Amino acid sequence: MAKYEKNPDVIATLSPEQFRVTQENGTERPGTGEYLDNTAPGIYVDIVSGEPLFASADKFESGCGWPSFTKPIAPVHVTELRDTTHGMIRTEVRSTHGDSHLGHVFPDGPQDRGGLRYCINSASLRFIHRDDMEAEGYGAYLSQVEDMA
Repeated sequence: MAKYEKNPDVIATLSPEQFRVTQENGTERPGTGEYLDNTAPGIYVDIVSGEPLFASADKFESGCGWPSFTKPIAPVHVTELRDTTHGMIRTEVRSTHGDSHLGHVFPDGPQDRGGLRYCINSASLRFIHRDDMEAEGYGAYLSQVEDMA
């Protein structure tokens, strides 16, 4: 079983934007994220801890300006917290072991897929293509990634 944790060595290598988003609860500007338009098959992991967060099969175009997913790949790796900043009541999404700020979850996702929209900052993610998942230790999640044959 892989061990996921907040890794200070990895944190030291984050770009200023990745640090601001993951460690200081920041938000990248809408429409600017590296993974917004990514349609390749694979999974998205926490850039700090490596814990698996979302599968490409659960990604959808929401029009909100950030990558959106209908559900986490393994709910144990995602923590949801009440967020009352900026005069709003929202549900913040953080990685469980890395404690990275990921984004927020909203109840306006596709109804036929559960109704949730996990609105996630690209800066908090690292994408692992399906072809590399086994070699990088994520083979157990291959069944959750669509086959693009």
